[in-house]
Amino acid sequence: MDFTIEGEYIELLALLKATGIAETGGRAKQLVEEGVVRLNGAVEMRKRAKLRVGDCVEIGDVKIVMQ
Repeated sequence: MDFTIEGEYIELLALLKATGIAETGGRAKQLVEEGVVRLNGAVEMRKRAKLRVGDCVEIGDVKIVMQ
């Protein structure tokens, strides 16, 4: 899926909540801590990683491309 960023960037936790992957901020943090979130092909452990246009986040079968 594509996700349009409003502004310069969106933080990883905010993206997980905005896309409905995580229902709460706590669940979003848990997903990151479990190591199931990948950013541009590498496991991402920074909860507040700044995602910019062109970045790709993967969680299981879900792929989100920043637009």
